[in-house]
Amino acid sequence: MPDSQPQPPHSPFPSGPAGHGSLLLSGARLIDGRTVDVRLHGGRIEAVGTAGSLSVARPSGPGTRVDLTGYLLLPAPAEPHAHGDTALTADVPGPVSHEPEDVQRRVTEAALLQLGHGATALRAHVRVGDVPGLGALVAVLRARRALRGLAELTAVAMPRVLTGVAGADGLAMLRDAVKMGADVVGGCPDLDPDPAGYVEAVLEVAAEHGCPVDLHTDAADPARLARLAAMAGGLRPGVTVGPCDGLGRLPADVASRAADQLAAAGVAVLCLPQGPCAQGGAGGAAHREGTAPVRLLRAAGVRVTAGSGALRDVSNPVGRGDPLEAAYLLASRHGLRPEEAYDAVSGAARATLGLPEVRVDAGFPAELLAVRGDRLAGALSLAYGRIVVHRGRVVARTSAVREYGDTTASADPGLPRQGRGWRPEGWGTA
Repeated sequence: MPDSQPQPPHSPFPSGPAGHGSLLLSGARLIDGRTVDVRLHGGRIEAVGTAGSLSVARPSGPGTRVDLTGYLLLPAPAEPHAHGDTALTADVPGPVSHEPEDVQRRVTEAALLQLGHGATALRAHVRVGDVPGLGALVAVLRARRALRGLAELTAVAMPRVLTGVAGADGLAMLRDAVKMGADVVGGCPDLDPDPAGYVEAVLEVAAEHGCPVDLHTDAADPARLARLAAMAGGLRPGVTVGPCDGLGRLPADVASRAADQLAAAGVAVLCLPQGPCAQGGAGGAAHREGTAPVRLLRAAGVRVTAGSGALRDVSNPVGRGDPLEAAYLLASRHGLRPEEAYDAVSGAARATLGLPEVRVDAGFPAELLAVRGDRLAGALSLAYGRIVVHRGRVVARTSAVREYGDTTASADPGLPRQGRGWRPEGWGTA
């Protein structure tokens, strides 16, 4: 079955808002089981109707149709925890280059890989002050401009030390990073000689500039986590901490109390089910094995989201950066229902990033992911074919064909086949 209607030879993707036309996604299946047509225009969902009820064109202009028969249509995932500046460096011989040109190339390539998986918005954590200076941030901001129209990239400035004499330069660099264009103030208090002082400095800079906060922490020290929650409580536009895998190693009553404190403070928790990332960059100590206790946190009312962490760097040389894999692991290893697991990489992730809610309904942003399959559980298990929509335009497409050798039995065994198109002699497709 073809993934879509044939497209003009000059472009593999249908036109969207840039062409002042509409995009009709026809025959898509929703999580609730309905099969619908979805028309997009101007970066938003204009209409949703029963299959076959909507036309391609609007009165104001032409439109394009994409056949989504056989696809499940979902709100697009978002990536709340990427390390694009160190991505794709696991096999690099010798020291990793932090020249802006090399960082920009890695960030761009990593973002496109994750866009192909479905993430139309990404939060990139970037070391500042020691890699050197603000060069990596400059590279990320350049990549953000280059990716405009394909994906939304935001940058988290991550200084290493902020307290004492050694931290004075880091604090000045953090303020410069925000002025330069960093969207989020972050870092790793666990690596500072004074973790509480580090958190206080980050929150102060964030309050000065009205920025969100995103902190790397193991969360293995309940007293330190309680103090962080107390300081962060009520800060707007919000605080995220992660990966918090140390919470899972605490006694149940201690972890439960910590979860209640985070919930009361409105602090979101970011977990990394696909594997570790390096705290504060490749030079830091990698997180221990394990993942935050997501069910306990959710039961306490904490917003829990899931990120990718390392993407084929020294911390995780096989990291995929795939939000659907993160959701699969939350369902298979941590007991979340498929809908809860997918929300951790979609709705909760978007909320953590300060993005508007997405539903497959009229009026909502046209940030969508179509995955081969008819049920969410199956899509998380075998998410091979994907079509990604950003701002009402198809921006990425992945397709796969599975082939099997023909049976040697003389009689037709009645095995299902996808079709009768070309295949090598002795092979069939399914």
